[in-house]
Amino acid sequence: MQLILASSSQYRRQLLETLGLAFEVRVPDIDESPSIDEAPRQLVARLAQAKARAVGNGSTVELIIGSDQTAAVDGIFLTKPGNAQHAVEQLQQLSGRTVTFFTGLCLYNTGTGRAQLSVEPYTVTLRSLTDSQIEAYVQRDQPFDNAGAFRSEGLGIALFERLEGEDPNTLVGLPLIRLVEFLGNEGIDVLA
Repeated sequence: MQLILASSSQYRRQLLETLGLAFEVRVPDIDESPSIDEAPRQLVARLAQAKARAVGNGSTVELIIGSDQTAAVDGIFLTKPGNAQHAVEQLQQLSGRTVTFFTGLCLYNTGTGRAQLSVEPYTVTLRSLTDSQIEAYVQRDQPFDNAGAFRSEGLGIALFERLEGEDPNTLVGLPLIRLVEFLGNEGIDVLA
């Protein structure tokens, strides 16, 4: 059975590589806009499943991994800042606050039609940061393509007061503990 990662994310690809499994990457073409009044958990669950279903080729049996992540503070979605100015502004707003990341994971078996789905939360509490600390961080790490304007796997770890969740990989974008469970349910033992 062929394993497919339905994602354009370099971070997800790097995480999946740690499991030592052969896989192919296909980029899904879906509308990722939230629906009206869609909660973060609902959004990432819907998008993870949509991504997994969007890349199947229909000619072979494949296991397709779809994943999506969003971050929220007080129910408000955080976006990727895109540039230094927006990254600084976002971190100024987040200083001393707790951000919840929701990562949706879907493992879709094209042969059986079975879709295993989970939403994994992970919370990050940022230290109270000065403007000069924020500006120095943004200049050094350039976290423009990360919701929350930080990279936990880089210098961003210095911004944090506390991290809480079951799997630190969830924060980066792919909950590997849950994925290993899902793969096991499909007969794939990553340690075999």
